[in-house]
Amino acid sequence: MRLLALFILAVFITSSSYAQEKPNIVLVFLDNFGYGEPGFNGGGITRGAATPNMDQLASEGMRLTNFNVEVQCTPSRSAIMTGRYAIRSGNATVPLGEGIYGLVKWEVTMAEMLSDVGYATGMYGKWHLGRTEGRFPTDQGFDEWYGIPNSTDESAYTSLDGFAESGLPETYVMEAKKGKTPKKVRPYRLDYRPLIDRDLTNKAIDFMERQAKKKKPFFLYLPYTATHFPTMPHPDYDGKTGNGPWADLLTQIDDYTGELLAKIDDLGIAENTIFIFTADNGPEALDFQNTSITLESAINGSAGPWRSTLFSSFEGALRVPFVVRWPNKIPAGSVSDEIVHAMDLFPTFAKIAGGTVPDDRVIDGIEMSDFFLGKQQKSGRDGFIVYMGKDIFAVKWKNWKLHFKEQSAWNGKLDTYTMPRVYNLYTDPQEKNNVLFPHTWVPKAALGQLTEHIISLKKYPAIMTGQKDPYKPQK
Repeated sequence: MRLLALFILAVFITSSSYAQEKPNIVLVFLDNFGYGEPGFNGGGITRGAATPNMDQLASEGMRLTNFNVEVQCTPSRSAIMTGRYAIRSGNATVPLGEGIYGLVKWEVTMAEMLSDVGYATGMYGKWHLGRTEGRFPTDQGFDEWYGIPNSTDESAYTSLDGFAESGLPETYVMEAKKGKTPKKVRPYRLDYRPLIDRDLTNKAIDFMERQAKKKKPFFLYLPYTATHFPTMPHPDYDGKTGNGPWADLLTQIDDYTGELLAKIDDLGIAENTIFIFTADNGPEALDFQNTSITLESAINGSAGPWRSTLFSSFEGALRVPFVVRWPNKIPAGSVSDEIVHAMDLFPTFAKIAGGTVPDDRVIDGIEMSDFFLGKQQKSGRDGFIVYMGKDIFAVKWKNWKLHFKEQSAWNGKLDTYTMPRVYNLYTDPQEKNNVLFPHTWVPKAALGQLTEHIISLKKYPAIMTGQKDPYKPQK
């Protein structure tokens, strides 16, 4: 009996230490949530609603003031999932038609990488990386998924004149388990638009509870539908601030963030959980009110000190809020303006979790675990290429930005330059004062990364948008 008891204890200790060696990862990924929304970035009460939970998170972790993404929903989600520029995966633009799009099965996602080293993987929310057979989250490494395949603006379709006669299919909320065909749960209409993020939060909490009980490391990906148009807070928050629906929604986001953090604390897993709060791109560029669907949607998010919105190459599209907390590992209350890109999370998580980074393709992300853990001050990234769809619009290098093209997110006006416009982001965060002269040295220093990038695309051609499976790269 003593031998049996010792054996059981040994198994328990081994199981527990395994979970402790591999930290849980929670990635909260808001939709069209600008740099200037949280209190920790100067928003909060200046936006009509305090954000105490977000601010507390920032005080307990590392805040990045120069965390960058791609400038549209689908490209940004592709980049963070694969560690690669979205141009490489064929997802450089938001899909407009009804054809095939999304990640081919050859791509290796963050969920697949973590699943391969023993993680339970759950996703609750917006995917936007495929809506056809073989392209859902549960085809790309997630054990379970509840959410929407595309974007939240589709929730308004059935309320708009002409849609019923268009012949287009209605959007559905879906649910799936790995290896199973996703099921349609309910239509995604305006009646469910304000409710969905409450359900996503509940399901995320349930997922964490189940995995903590099993003492299994988990990866929770929580891409909320907030704050994407239409702006409709949950009924519990509608009118709560007295400052309009945007402030109400900001309070809702903050409360849900607090619930997630409280649950992690209650489960006793805080010190073994990496918690990230960020977004897919900058705020929307809306100036629209449609009384036929009873929305207040002529409200725009805040990019803080930066210029413009999503669908532009300016900093307002690229820089988003970012906080990461890992108690007693990542220095609490630390702040850095080092350049970090969403692509960098893939190899960084791989290093921390003991995962494998594919070596048969270009990985654009940089492994930054020592930077996040406070062992070095530099991130290792000096810059990156800025795409608008399939076109290169700009190059960012240190505190400088070179624009070859500039597009207004408001009216779509496009300007193309024979000589790049050069901006100093320290002195000109609005990117309006071209200082190419006398700073002609900046392109010489900054454009080497662009040359390397273009050469790599020649050597390893990008996957075509709409590429069908099976896909194998050219040799």
